[in-house]
Amino acid sequence: MNLREVILQPVAAPEEGRFQALMEAHHYLGALPKIGNTLWYVATWHGEWLALLSFSAAAWKCAVRDAWIGWGFRYQYDRLHLLANNSRFLILPEHHYPNLASRVLGLCERRLVGDWQERFGYPLLLLETFVDPRHFHGTLYRAANWHEVGESRGFRRTREGYSGEPSAPKRVFVRPLHRQAQARLCQPILDPQYRHGASKIMLSAEHMGSLPQFFADIPDPRRGQGRRHPLPVVLAIAAAATLCGMRGYKAIGLWAQDLGQKARARFRCRYRNRCYTVPSRNVIREVLTRVDPVALDRALQSWNAQHAVADEGLAIDGKTMCNAIDEHGHRAHILGVVGHQSQTCHTQKKSGLCP
Repeated sequence: MNLREVILQPVAAPEEGRFQALMEAHHYLGALPKIGNTLWYVATWHGEWLALLSFSAAAWKCAVRDAWIGWGFRYQYDRLHLLANNSRFLILPEHHYPNLASRVLGLCERRLVGDWQERFGYPLLLLETFVDPRHFHGTLYRAANWHEVGESRGFRRTREGYSGEPSAPKRVFVRPLHRQAQARLCQPILDPQYRHGASKIMLSAEHMGSLPQFFADIPDPRRGQGRRHPLPVVLAIAAAATLCGMRGYKAIGLWAQDLGQKARARFRCRYRNRCYTVPSRNVIREVLTRVDPVALDRALQSWNAQHAVADEGLAIDGKTMCNAIDEHGHRAHILGVVGHQSQTCHTQKKSGLCP
C-alpha cells in the first residue's frame, strides 16, 4: 500500500454511527461520546477505512504536562482551550501496515489546526495524549515526533471531582503545533488571537476553603427567618464563580449547581440529608443586590491582598457609564485595576464627572 495515497477527512454525520460502532468493537476503552469540543477523523485508502481518531478537550489537570508547559494555575484554566487531547486512536485490525500510524498522525497535525479554528473559532497550540503502559509503549507517538513528558499520577475524573485513590498511571505525550507553543501558553499576557470568552482562573482547594472567612464580618441584610445558607457561603460562591469567568446570576447559579460534594464542603455549604447543598440563583441574587457594597469591596480587597501577590503589573482602565446620571446631572465614571498575571480585578472605584 502506498502511504501517500492515504487520505484523512472528518467523519461526516451519516458516518458517526459506524465510527462509534467500530470504536466500541475494537478499541480497548470502547467508544467515547462527543462531549464539548470534539472532532472525529477517519483515514481512508481508496475509500476503505484504515484508522479512526478522536480529538477532544484537554485534561483539566496533569502535573507533568503543566510542568513541561511552565504555566501555573493562574494561567492554566484560561488557556486549556488551546490544547486538544487525542482521546482515541484506532488502527482497524486488518490494516496494521508499517508506518501507517505515524503517517496518519502527521496528516492530523497538518489539518487539525485549521479544522479546529473553523469549527470552534480559535486555534490550537498543543496536542496531548495518555498511553496506558499496561497495553502500549507509545512507540507510534515517538515515531511521529511526540515528546514523552512523564507519567500522570493515576487519578481520574469522576462526577464528584477526582478519584480518591490513584489507579494506573499513564504515559503522557505532547506534540506542539507551533514552534513557540510553550512560550505562548505561559506568557503573562495572552495574545488576542488566542483569547476565547471571558478571562477565568481555576480555584485551588486552598482558595475555596479560604474565601468564606473573608466575608464573615459583613452584616447579613436578610431577615433571620428562613435563612438557610450563611452569608459568607453565598458570597464566597458568587466571588469564586466570577473569578472562574461566570457573568450574571444565572451563570453563577449554574456554576454553583455543578460543584461536586468535595468542592461544596470546602465552601462550607449547608449539610443536610448526607449531602451538601448550594444556594439557588434567587438566593444569590437577593444577597448580591442587598449586601453592603463597601463592606463587600473591603472583603474582596483583603482576599486579593493575600492571594494576588504574584501580579507583577497592573492594568488600569475606565469608562463613562451611559445614562448613569445622578441628581446633579453628573455622569458616573468607573475605574478598574486588573492584575496582568492573575487577570483578577483588584478594585473598582466610581466617581462623578461634570456634565
